[in-house]
Amino acid sequence: MGTNSFHMIIARTGAGGKLKIIDKERKVIRLGSHKGEELSFISEEETKLAIKTLTKFKRLADSYGADFRAVATSAVREAKNKSEFISKIQEKAGIKVEVIEGKEEAWLIYKGAEKALSVSGKNVLCIDIGGGSTEIINVNNVKVIFAESIKIGAVRLSKHFFPEYKITSERINQCRFHIRKLMKERIGEYTDYKYDLIAGTSGTIEAIASIILKSRKGKSPATINGLTFNKRELESVSEKILSAKTVEERKKIKGMESKRADIIPPGLLILNTAFEFFKIDTITVSDYALREGVIFDMMEKYKLSAL
Repeated sequence: MGTNSFHMIIARTGAGGKLKIIDKERKVIRLGSHKGEELSFISEEETKLAIKTLTKFKRLADSYGADFRAVATSAVREAKNKSEFISKIQEKAGIKVEVIEGKEEAWLIYKGAEKALSVSGKNVLCIDIGGGSTEIINVNNVKVIFAESIKIGAVRLSKHFFPEYKITSERINQCRFHIRKLMKERIGEYTDYKYDLIAGTSGTIEAIASIILKSRKGKSPATINGLTFNKRELESVSEKILSAKTVEERKKIKGMESKRADIIPPGLLILNTAFEFFKIDTITVSDYALREGVIFDMMEKYKLSAL
């Protein structure tokens, strides 16, 4: 239950702890975007849409006989009416919502990415740009060096810096300054580390990777997982997106996901700043993230409880 969208995957477990995804759903909801400052309040309309979406998800999961786990992130954990929101979902949809803290979210994201990419024995930096927050975690050969959840996300910053989703140079500079300030406060001490692999997960980074793919010549791969792009390609995409002042202009960019064209500018600025802070040359995309990490976490817990 993310800030920008709700995702559900239904998977069967296989040999060696692998997953077989047998069904998936996604619904853009934008929790906390209607009322109040920041992501401080979930509106009645957002609550109704959340209940409708989760009811549909639960019905589909039940049709497969799947164990069900609902995990909520940034917008829910920050909402002043969090308890009321969770109670209504329990009452109307029969679903118990688990609100996870930012550092746990970062760890679960990494658990997804480590299964999708070859990370064994490596010093990995994993970056996930969400709707409400950005999670950054460093794991060196299974040891967590640091895990941070920073209150910079594509929906949050769009709401604050880009009203009506229009871009101006002044707004870009204000947003970039804000991102740099928060990143320096939270991860400044880690920026001189050397990493074997930089992994990028979730919607913003996948959306940027899709645009880069469209700009490359030749046949596109069947999956975006494992795709690597470099700083020069990111700068080229940045120029295209940040020069498109309106949502309609951004929708015309090849490879742009129409439902993300409104909120992609601040997400792009977050990724650009991460490249700058960590002196990143290339980043590798993982198509596994939080939702898969939640399932791997469930698998481990079930195994432990069976011993």
